[in-house]
Amino acid sequence: MDKLLDIKNVTKVFRIGGMLRGRKLVAVDGVSLSIDAGTPTILSVVGESGCGKTTLCKLILRMHDPDGGEIILAGNSYADKKNYNPLRFRLDVQPIFQNPYETFSARKPVDSYLFNTALRLKIAKNRAEAEHVVDEALKSVGMSLSVVRKKYTTQFSGGELQRISIARALITRPKLIIADEPVAAIDASMKMNIINLFKELKDKYNVSFVYITHDLSTAYYVSDYIATLYRGCLIEYGPAREIMDNPAHPYTELLMNAVPRVGDKWDESLVLPDTEESEYSITYCKFAPRCPYATDGCRQERPSMKMFGESRKVLCNHPLVLAE
Repeated sequence: MDKLLDIKNVTKVFRIGGMLRGRKLVAVDGVSLSIDAGTPTILSVVGESGCGKTTLCKLILRMHDPDGGEIILAGNSYADKKNYNPLRFRLDVQPIFQNPYETFSARKPVDSYLFNTALRLKIAKNRAEAEHVVDEALKSVGMSLSVVRKKYTTQFSGGELQRISIARALITRPKLIIADEPVAAIDASMKMNIINLFKELKDKYNVSFVYITHDLSTAYYVSDYIATLYRGCLIEYGPAREIMDNPAHPYTELLMNAVPRVGDKWDESLVLPDTEESEYSITYCKFAPRCPYATDGCRQERPSMKMFGESRKVLCNHPLVLAE
């Protein structure tokens, strides 16, 4: 099947500290993921702070260039700079960021951002067309131009601003939306409204989402597929219900056990008491120092990715589920 997004063995390395005494940190370490074309999908990328999920998000958005591997969008490789069309890319891929109060300046009316998107990306030829386009986008998220017109960020709640951010992303009718922690800064009472909106828009506009989150309850609710990252590595991937109901990797099991109730997030201070930079450079299993099932073999070489059926895989020497 054709792929909308195909991430192949992608790696991103950052240097921490100075040029002479600095250290390399492998923020994304050989990650491979894909989203099929033609079938709208919500792929959640989960993991605690520092696992590499936001870096992966920025790689997809072309905010970083990978140091290894390849990213292909709708058949076009990011490595093909000669044929790269920035306008086409911005039409096909749109971001939604964590804090809507940082997305919009307090000095400009919020609707000006939506009009600029419609006009600069040539969705509308003139202001009159832009008004129609912007109003339709706002209505798709339960708002309207009459409600938003000439108002500033201080006149909206966080949930309302995030809805406006989503409307702005929808103006281009994108194929893919990258949502980086989109409900992290929103009041809990509004969180599920935004998540439900993603599900509705997926089918209504035939748009796929990469949903970056550390909120496992919303990931379970909204996702078609889930990818778990740990220290830059993809350690488990597959259908959301299968992974969260029956995790194969000990780390995923740990995360599931730390979120016993709907609406809770895991307590990062309990799961990972510190973020040790040395763990990113481990050449054997990166989870071995914390894994209750680790053996001598786990501390000698990195495990290979094991497949379970056609769509589930786990990076572990001793997966907790057996192939059917």
